[in-house]
Amino acid sequence: MDNDVFLNTGRRVVLREAQALHMLADALDDSFAQAVGVLLAASGRVIVSGMGKSGHIARKIAATLASTGTPAHFVHPAEASHGDLGMMAQGDAALVLSNSGETPELADLVAYTRRFGIPLIGVAGNANSTLLKQCDVRMVLPAAQEACDTGIVPTTSTAMSLALGDALAIALMEHRRFTPEHFRQFHPGGKLGARLSRVGDLMHDNLPMVPADTAMSETLLVMSQCGYGVVGVCEGSGALVGIVTDGDLRRHMDGLLDKTAEAVMTANPRTIGPDALAEEAVALMNERRITCLFVVDPAHSRNAVGILHVHDCLRAGVG
Repeated sequence: MDNDVFLNTGRRVVLREAQALHMLADALDDSFAQAVGVLLAASGRVIVSGMGKSGHIARKIAATLASTGTPAHFVHPAEASHGDLGMMAQGDAALVLSNSGETPELADLVAYTRRFGIPLIGVAGNANSTLLKQCDVRMVLPAAQEACDTGIVPTTSTAMSLALGDALAIALMEHRRFTPEHFRQFHPGGKLGARLSRVGDLMHDNLPMVPADTAMSETLLVMSQCGYGVVGVCEGSGALVGIVTDGDLRRHMDGLLDKTAEAVMTANPRTIGPDALAEEAVALMNERRITCLFVVDPAHSRNAVGILHVHDCLRAGVG
């Protein structure tokens, strides 16, 4: 096996596709803005379609649109001719991909959009193709060399189509001011969902809390029963004023049981709000070398509303 040959081939392919993406960026014109406008104006869904490799790219574009706030789904052009055209309706917009612009399987879908006044955006590599001549918005891919030396394998052309779909999705997302919280609603599972979890989603509401004048004998009992290795200390209004940790116990071992929680506590502990990202809480705990954070409601004079342990975050996949 000639590893150098394989490595050189890999680098050539990546560089050709990277060059094609630069060409695409330079080639973007008013048609891109027009396409975004059409998709924003659609009161229904974005129908994304393509055949073969373009179909695979179209599926991904539809998924990206749907997960970033633009309702979308993929319609297979061959299936469309056998009943799936019913998945399209007035109020929708169609985004159709075909590198040649001459894919015969797209004919019925294109005709359907023309018959029922569904806006049609076409993406193709030939400005004079049958597809683009029928479209309301024409997006032409630059004439970039495919990554293979034979020029027959869809590689740079599909890479450009995919990048163009991502660009449309991000432009729509930013216009709609799509937030991480919106994103989490569409991605509740997996690592991404975990990273976007809020502290309020993971915290416990059975709080280990004692008044400031509580004897340490009782404070230790509360601390042991809750199992967090910490107890919060509150003043008369209920606001969190301090915490008692294992470290505080060691520092006050001499005459510990004769003291009150207020005498032993660490005052003004670090806290976090329920709307903060759990990832932020983990970073704070790592920075302070602590394992728990009390969660406070800033609108109510630092009243504790929960407690978050680092293990809660780790179990949820945050960390």
